Amino acid sequence: MNLVLFGPPGAGKGTQAKVLMETRRLPQLSTGDMLRAAVAAGSALGHEVEDILAKGNLVPDAIVIKIIADRYDRPDCAQGAVFDGFPRTIAQAEALDAMLAARGKKIDRVLELKVDEAILLSRVAQRIKEGTARADDNPETVKNRLNVYRRDTAPLLEYYGKQGKVTTLDGMAPIPDVTRQIAAILDARA
Repeated sequence: MNLVLFGPPGAGKGTQAKVLMETRRLPQLSTGDMLRAAVAAGSALGHEVEDILAKGNLVPDAIVIKIIADRYDRPDCAQGAVFDGFPRTIAQAEALDAMLAARGKKIDRVLELKVDEAILLSRVAQRIKEGTARADDNPETVKNRLNVYRRDTAPLLEYYGKQGKVTTLDGMAPIPDVTRQIAAILDARA
């Protein structure tokens, strides 16, 4: 089963992807984590994307799609994966669909975590206060990421909605409640 976790930055996609990895044995394919790891490692790719990420902008599609395809071809993805933070644009969604189709696979479900953006900003402020913030967690970068999300990523709801693949969840609910909502949706499809 191939799932896309959908929602603005800070909606809890990474948290739920980790739960799905543990409970469903579906690897989490987080482009953000992969790109941040490349920056931290000082790799050629990391140097190429470091400034882009620091400003909260999207990395070029060709780079992201290559990273995803390489990761998806590993044996642990044979039964599917959870796409966390990808796709972010219609072009990426079309490229992902083509990449999966070439492997005889498809996106089975898109889980939208619907959240209040004002609360997201307060979550980031809390992470900064607690010292658990990522390098790109600052109010200006997050505001830009939210603007990029609304402009470039939100149209994916219509793209996947036309395919009948979107299920919207209350992303503001407590984490265990969101986890239960996701489990119920996946179990109903099994």
